[in-house]
Amino acid sequence: MGNTRREFTPEYKDEAVKLVINTGRAIATVARELGINEASLGRWVIAFKARNDTGETAVTESERAELLRLRKENADLKLDRAFLKKASIFFAQEASDTSAKRSN
Repeated sequence: MGNTRREFTPEYKDEAVKLVINTGRAIATVARELGINEASLGRWVIAFKARNDTGETAVTESERAELLRLRKENADLKLDRAFLKKASIFFAQEASDTSAKRSN
């Protein structure tokens, strides 16, 4: 049987890295407790440390995922707003046309 590759959310990766860094426990110990590959957790920790050691204020994986979600939501809201603006103009013109017909 073939092994299926598991996918981890950015939030999960961040929490696993925090367990290693904040508790001071070994990567192997935390990986075993979480049931994940030690090499994978090691890469996540190295990437986290590399981002933070360079002095960059880089966003974490979970922050990056949230940023993408919020950008998409913002674009959707802009489209909704544009539609509602056009609809309100249409109905305002229709109302003024109706009142003009009544006054004649």
